[in-house]
Parts: sequence; structure tokens; C-alpha cells
Amino acid sequence: MTTSASVSLDGYISGPQGSGFEHLFAWYDGGDHEFPSANPGVSFRLSAADHAYLTAAMERLGALVVGRRLFDLTDGWGGTHPLDKPVVVLTHAVPQEWVDAHPGAPFRFVTGGIEDAVAAGHDAAGGLDVAVNAGEIASQALAAGLLEEVVLDVVPVLLGGGVPFFGAIGAAPRLLDGPDVTPGERVTHLRFRVRPLDPA
Repeated sequence: MTTSASVSLDGYISGPQGSGFEHLFAWYDGGDHEFPSANPGVSFRLSAADHAYLTAAMERLGALVVGRRLFDLTDGWGGTHPLDKPVVVLTHAVPQEWVDAHPGAPFRFVTGGIEDAVAAGHDAAGGLDVAVNAGEIASQALAAGLLEEVVLDVVPVLLGGGVPFFGAIGAAPRLLDGPDVTPGERVTHLRFRVRPLDPA
């Protein structure tokens, strides 16, 4: 299982009061190579390097696990995630009005814990990888020993505060191996492998 996100040099996936996205996501519109989007309201035009990187990542990915905050922020992407993957939403309460308004949307709402949400993600992934969104969900997955990979799409901006890539992660420090480095256009992709916790 993996987590990835665009992140500032000072470690934030969004700036104060939800700011900074125009910088964090600029690389998605940084080139001439169109990347397919299942959502007509979202488009991607990538550099050649970023296109190759994202294509390879999507070939491995089968499902997404996100938190209720991201779901609400995007209004569930209107019922279709731009990456055309099934989505599991970890939430305290199912948004029944949204569900009724989007019949057939490939979204599943889980009201248990992170383990239940990840299990639902694997059910939906068809044997491919499951990705959890950065922030609280990734932190819970890491603390539960479920996270195997961390991918940082590092953008050259300092946001000065906001939502960090990781919050409380349980036992620390945690060691990772890597990174594998892929330079892009106004972004550098860093892929790390999470070492299992020492049972001692």
C-alpha cells in the first residue's frame, strides 16, 4: 500500500486555510502531454517525464482510500475521480444525500477504522495497489503498520504552515529506504519504501 501527494519543500500538502494548491498542483499543467482524465472538469497536461512517471504509477494502482475531509473538499469529484479508480471514503457517517444524488458512483463509505477502509480498498483494487491520501489517513495507515511506500511529489515552494504530509504516526522514528528519484517539470518525485517496525 502506498501514499503520495504533492508537497511543499517545508512538508505541507496544503497551506494555511487551504491555500497553496495553485503551486502544489502546477506540475499537472506543466507540459504538452495530455494525460487522460475521467472527470471532464479536471484536465492534466504534463511534461514528458511527468507523463511517463504518472502513467507507470497508474498502471500499478487499483483503488484509492481517502478521508472525509478530502471527499468534502472535492464534493466527491462529482461522483467520478479524475484518475478513474474506485474510491473508499473513511468517515464517521455516510453522506446519504450525496449517495442518493450519485447512483452507481464507484464510491464505498466505511465507518470503521483505517484497517476496514484499507481492506475495502483491496477488495476494490482487483489485485493492484491501494493508495491512501496524505495527511491524517496516511498517518493512521503508517501507525497501523499498513503503509509500504511513501511518494513525495516535491514542489519548489515554501508554504509556511498548513496541513503536513504526516501528523501523528505512532511509534517513531520510522526508517525508510530510498529514494528513487524522478525529476519533473517544477516537481521532483521521490519514492521511499517503509521499513517494517522492529518487533523488539
